[in-house]
Amino acid sequence: MDSLYFTEEHQLFRESLKDFLQKEVVPHIEKWEKTGSIERFIWKKFGEMGFFGIRYPEVYGGLNLDLFYTVIFLEELQKIKSAGFAAAMWAHSYLAMTHLNAEGDERIKQDYLAPSISGDKIGALCITEPFGGSDVAAMRTTAIKKGDKYIINGSKTFITNGVYGDYYVVAAKTSPELGNKGISMFLVDSNLKGVSAVKLDKLGWRASDTGEIAFDDVEIPVENLMGEEGKGFPYIMQHFALERLIMAINAHARAEYAIDYTIEYMSQREAFGRTIDKFQVLRHKLVDHATDVEHCKVFNYAAVARLDKGEYVVKEATMAKLKSTTVADETIYSCLQMLGGYGYMEEYPLARLFRDSRLGPIGGGTSEILKEILSKMIIDKQNYKPAVK
Repeated sequence: MDSLYFTEEHQLFRESLKDFLQKEVVPHIEKWEKTGSIERFIWKKFGEMGFFGIRYPEVYGGLNLDLFYTVIFLEELQKIKSAGFAAAMWAHSYLAMTHLNAEGDERIKQDYLAPSISGDKIGALCITEPFGGSDVAAMRTTAIKKGDKYIINGSKTFITNGVYGDYYVVAAKTSPELGNKGISMFLVDSNLKGVSAVKLDKLGWRASDTGEIAFDDVEIPVENLMGEEGKGFPYIMQHFALERLIMAINAHARAEYAIDYTIEYMSQREAFGRTIDKFQVLRHKLVDHATDVEHCKVFNYAAVARLDKGEYVVKEATMAKLKSTTVADETIYSCLQMLGGYGYMEEYPLARLFRDSRLGPIGGGTSEILKEILSKMIIDKQNYKPAVK
């Protein structure tokens, strides 16, 4: 499969990234997991290496590479024992920056996308609300136009990079009476008057900051409207395929890491006079999980290849996220069990993997929501088309 999707250049990139992560990131992971704060210097180093610019135009400092470089970026980030750190990096690069690139005008791209690529600015995407959850259309945050300004009021929650980020890409209703047809996208600096952020205490993803953001009569210039007024919902929907594929790739990568670690552990752990990798019940259980993970990986790669060609793969991406996050949870649960009491200890990676992985079926659209979306496509024959050309 490597030869089908990855060139020699891809493999060189993977080795370079792995080396960078081991030297520059891994030594700090435990500190960041304890403090819940990732120091700014690492963002700059990621920027200097070009990792934030993988899929963005060269004119803004990007590399304009194919999506399989992104796959490599995501996979390797899952193998350094901190899904929270990984989330902070990919939420910046593939959530906030995706909207900057797609809907931002030239000024926004120069002032925000370029410094985001270089690691000088950190971004967050603000869509989910305390009362809305996965129901994007039910958002209550408003942006009312008054003269040459928009006045934003409302709140967002579960926002990765929400506390320490420099700017937010915010979805708000400019015409509340129109429901999802009245949503627009805005660029909001996090240091503006009326903006406040509270850090949330999470089960997993401890290294990343996740915030609840409040907007109290926040004034922004009309120029900070991104794209067209009233087109926010289609913009959000347009990028969901990529977000779901990202979470699917993350899932298969962390499950692979769990399996590899468990195999290594089993080869050294002895019970009843032999290493436990010789016990059939454990061997067969591990094979079952490895088979499921490989199925997910093959499907995910195929969906990425189609998305990279410009195809609209919303159904496949939804399936990928739904299945891969479920498989990852089941795999990591079993791998923890195979470590016995040591699996429950924080000094072993399975305990953190177990907590971090649980967000997979929740974030980016819960599994229940994804099943209903797929039900509409498969049973009701609803055909979703690209919202924005």
